[in-house]
Amino acid sequence: MTTFVGREDDIRVIGEDLARARLVTLLGPGGAGKTRLSQEAAEAHAGGAWPDGVWLVELAPVDDPEDVAEAALAALGARETKLRGASAEELRALTDRGGDTSLDRLAEHCARRRLLLVLDNCEHVIGAAADLADRILTHCPGVQILATSREPLGVRGEALRPVDPLPDPVALRLLQDRGSAARAGFSVDADPAAAIEICRRLDGMPLAIELAAARLRLLTPRQIADRLDDRFRLLTGGSRTVLPRQQTLRAVVDWSWDLLDASERAVLGRLSVFAGGCDLEAAEAVCADETDGTAATGGTAATGRTAATAGAEATGARPGPRAVRAAPVATVDVAGLLGSLVDKSLVVAAPDAAGGAMRYRLLETVAEYAAERLTEAGEDRGATERRHLTHYRELVRTIEPQLRGHGQRAAADRISTEYENLRTALRRAVAARDVGEVLCLVHSLVWYWQMHDLRGELRHWSGAAAALGPDPFAPPVAAAPPVYEQVVDAPPPYEGELLTEAWRGVRIMCMIARDQSDINWSSPEVRAQVEAMIATYRPGLPQTCRVPGVMWIYAVMIAGDPVLLRDVIQETVETARGLGYRWELASALQLRANVLANRADWAGDAARDAEESLAIFRELGDDWGCAEALSARAEALEKGGRYALAAQDFRAAIDHARRLGAKAQVMVLQVRMAGTLVEDGHIEEAEEILDALLPGAEHIGNEARPAARMFLAGIYGRTGRIAEARAQLQALRDDFSFGAYAIFDGFLLGTMAWLDNQEGKYEDALVMVRQAMESVRDPLALLIAPQLPAVYLLTAAVAHAGIGGPHRAYEAARLIGAYRALLPPRHFPVTIERDDVERAERLVRAALGDAGYEEAYGEGGGLSLEEATALV
Repeated sequence: MTTFVGREDDIRVIGEDLARARLVTLLGPGGAGKTRLSQEAAEAHAGGAWPDGVWLVELAPVDDPEDVAEAALAALGARETKLRGASAEELRALTDRGGDTSLDRLAEHCARRRLLLVLDNCEHVIGAAADLADRILTHCPGVQILATSREPLGVRGEALRPVDPLPDPVALRLLQDRGSAARAGFSVDADPAAAIEICRRLDGMPLAIELAAARLRLLTPRQIADRLDDRFRLLTGGSRTVLPRQQTLRAVVDWSWDLLDASERAVLGRLSVFAGGCDLEAAEAVCADETDGTAATGGTAATGRTAATAGAEATGARPGPRAVRAAPVATVDVAGLLGSLVDKSLVVAAPDAAGGAMRYRLLETVAEYAAERLTEAGEDRGATERRHLTHYRELVRTIEPQLRGHGQRAAADRISTEYENLRTALRRAVAARDVGEVLCLVHSLVWYWQMHDLRGELRHWSGAAAALGPDPFAPPVAAAPPVYEQVVDAPPPYEGELLTEAWRGVRIMCMIARDQSDINWSSPEVRAQVEAMIATYRPGLPQTCRVPGVMWIYAVMIAGDPVLLRDVIQETVETARGLGYRWELASALQLRANVLANRADWAGDAARDAEESLAIFRELGDDWGCAEALSARAEALEKGGRYALAAQDFRAAIDHARRLGAKAQVMVLQVRMAGTLVEDGHIEEAEEILDALLPGAEHIGNEARPAARMFLAGIYGRTGRIAEARAQLQALRDDFSFGAYAIFDGFLLGTMAWLDNQEGKYEDALVMVRQAMESVRDPLALLIAPQLPAVYLLTAAVAHAGIGGPHRAYEAARLIGAYRALLPPRHFPVTIERDDVERAERLVRAALGDAGYEEAYGEGGGLSLEEATALV
């Protein structure tokens, strides 16, 4: 980071503005220093004004106004998440974000916080930025906004603070600072008149001054001042329809552009198609012409000059004033040309986040200018964007298999580094309706999205892909034949059954990624979609063992048919084993282990499946898989009451997830471990884990937070802190929608009933149990958590016993008997259940006597679920 020169008064005034207004917008042209000033001002005034922090939202990379709120969510670390392979126990405690918009989620996230949002570079998405500001200011009383823009947002209450040019003394200080960095021994005092002229002619604009200072490696201050004289006369004397700020910036960049040779111009223009920078390999692939036959020999790559350009210079020729290219650029020349552009401060070079390879990016103003020049080249822009798309499609397509083995972390990091370029490639392919490219990119990214819980991205891009082609699940449905090839096996185009399967894949992705509050899983439309998927596939197909085809199992689950689900999972395991699909076998075993742990009435051994899955994932070097397999084994141990061993497995799973950098997965595993610790008697340790986790979970996503709140409610309820327990449940209700899956609503209502019993509010508890029983008898709820109806009969028994009297005691005894009879085989009760059984039995035996209790208990054991529910 360079030193921050001047602007002390501006920082003070901005602080005063923020003390009076909730929205302050720094206005000025590009290059005025708004971004740096906003960050320095925010840091200077952070103090205690915003206990929830200062958050920078960089809007420069955002091309689509609809992505503005999503960019803010990403900056706040509040993206929604989705963990593949969640266990049934976990599904009961988790819920979905819902179908609200990104702006809704942002407003909900900020509603109860005191923070400062710095919205940087609003001008190209001004309407969306204004909508965001208006929504936040209206619904989030503790939030302030500091925006930078080239025009006002136009929001009520907005305080405008122009970012004025630097006064002469400060501008000279900036020229001295940057000039001495460019050329050792430079001093403005050597030619003060030229230095003052440079600063004045550049209107005191920091970017223009910095570009001029960079030229001091080549020119004297007087030479620079003389060149600026011509450029400013041309632009300020031109069309009055061009805004003054555009004239000033264009003069600076035009001047830099005119100093470039033809090949440098071509490369600079082509660099504008990147988003978030690029590495040398990408620059060579995209910036070189498709035919390399004109590559120069000798020192071209080192100097950045091609043979054609060198020839033009030898005859005294210069490129046209705004020409993009005059000669082809060879791949071997790109590195040298990049070096030349870096030297001229038009390209910024810095190591990547890991400190490895260098990455190259354009300053925003330079990127805009270069993009205009490339657009003027017509076909050259289209060819450059096609090379960009091809390069990044091949990069992610060939990396995708590495997400399942020893190179998993490196592959995931590479995709993360290039993610903005991949999104840009996807956007261009979708806009061009290039079906093959879109399908390849989406199929290549689906597992990355799943691993990193980028559910919003999966939903957006799978939906965009699906909109480009047919729905293979529309009636009449045709049975899918075996398809052994995968989309990622080869670049597009695709045809025949592989193309059809690719369309099926994106439709399955759409189903998995859908917002949960905008969908009723029991509606005729959704049921028809689910049934079509089930009719299309059959157990034993190779594509249903692999991502994304394997996700059709969730359609089977939504259908609520336990026999079909059991058969499908069993056949998936056997098919993967028979075809030699090692990773797919490990994944299927892990899924079966999760289901078996919660379906004790099914034949099978959850622990054995988890151990085989773990062995394969370890052999493959897959940290994500190891974490999931260990979690599955821990759940199996937990269901058998072996809590200490389960906690050990959860700790090991957390280590694997941390190695992968899967923060959301780490938090989910920590929550699961906390639940195990509670059952093992380590309540204080569990509470500490959950308390520490909740703030971080709000910034990572939603996957861990609902489960953490539910477990904390249980801890508080067991330790007599009922009000705190209810506060957690209320926060859960405020944060999440429970309408999509009946089981979520049932789980929450059942917990509220248990808390009512803890407080002696027995009639209220019965009301809650009656509502909960309606939810947990839903077919999907019974498939996922078959024990809940029986458990809630026990909750009702406690309430009846607490109310007292012979009749209530008799009903309580019958409900206890029904609870025991209706529990799934091999069910191991948790501590709360055991405590409730002891409590209810003690009260009922005291009221009825042992003989009376046994008689009523026996009657209850013969009741059906419907008959027992009528007693509630």
